Amino acid sequence: MGRGRRLLLLLFGTIGLDDVRAGVMKGFDVYLFLIGMMLLSELARREGFFDWVAAIATAAAKGSPTRLFVMIYVVGTVVTVFLSNDATAVVLTPAVYAACKAAKVRDPMPYLLVCAFIANAASFVLPISNPANLVIFAGGDMPPLDRWLTTFAVPAVVAVVVTFISLYLTQRRVLAQDTVARDVPLPRLERSALLAGLGLLLTAIVLVAASALNAHLGLPTFIAGVATTAIVLALTRQSPVETIRGVSWSVLPLVGGLFVIVEALDRTGLTGMIASELARMATQSQAQAIGFSGVAVALVANLVNNLPAGLLAGSAVQAAGVPDSVAGAVLIAIDLGPNLSVTGSLATILWLAALRREGLYMGAWDFLKVGIVVMLPALLLSLAALALAG
Repeated sequence: MGRGRRLLLLLFGTIGLDDVRAGVMKGFDVYLFLIGMMLLSELARREGFFDWVAAIATAAAKGSPTRLFVMIYVVGTVVTVFLSNDATAVVLTPAVYAACKAAKVRDPMPYLLVCAFIANAASFVLPISNPANLVIFAGGDMPPLDRWLTTFAVPAVVAVVVTFISLYLTQRRVLAQDTVARDVPLPRLERSALLAGLGLLLTAIVLVAASALNAHLGLPTFIAGVATTAIVLALTRQSPVETIRGVSWSVLPLVGGLFVIVEALDRTGLTGMIASELARMATQSQAQAIGFSGVAVALVANLVNNLPAGLLAGSAVQAAGVPDSVAGAVLIAIDLGPNLSVTGSLATILWLAALRREGLYMGAWDFLKVGIVVMLPALLLSLAALALAG
């Protein structure tokens, strides 16, 4: 898809080869981050680490559907915060389904919906929680960790808590009629799974440290992913072929194509127009700029997906030089806004694909009915918390 878009842009003469090269290179740090995280996630999935984590959460529920719902929400939050929302969608979703099956749950959908919604709701707690965060700041300066937490700590807590309350309210009737087995067999934690889990933990520590030092996140993630995968496969004497095949490499040309499209839009002057309007609004009223840009960008993200929306909005934010609170509203909209629809974010699309591999289906309208109730209050209250903190 990404290559086709780049070819079309070239054929129509919108941009030249130098512009294509410049657009692709802007995403270099993002590509490294994605490769490292996809390798780590696939390794942990293949070795059964997330199956073990999900089984622990199921056993801790002690037969209570509500407690299981809460446990999965907590696990999903931790995975999203420290390993990115794509890991929650791709790896945790099938693990939760397997755990629900082992616990003889009647309807696994409420617990699977947790994976979809927390993947976006918790994705701006840290810079590493969502590849879209790197996309938004591509070509610009990623805020250091202390500034990031100052801006997003309160809105992130609001997003996670409000999303939980709203999602629980939509699923409480199903949970009230559900049953969960008390005696759930725990899968054995093999040495390879333990090593994969340790690799994920060390990677999370390295990335938090890199973020605190205001360093680029792509190279540390890439090194950690390659090194952990090589060590685990060497110790278990496995071929790397299957792990490499399991990685969704098609995501890379897609993201590269999006960078080129945004480079072309820069040439048309659209980015400059958006930046000027955003700067004007921020000068007149930061609260108004936060509210308008947050809601507008969230809606656009659901219409065209949050990656292209994030690239365009990120370029406009960098060009406008707006305060952190206004830039933060755009980022919250890109990360949290996609909880409205199944096409809003790459994570939700990957979640749908994970469901279909298990023979399950969630229609766009069914998801939208839940998304309206869950996303809108979380977005509006998060933006309000951001404006008050600012």
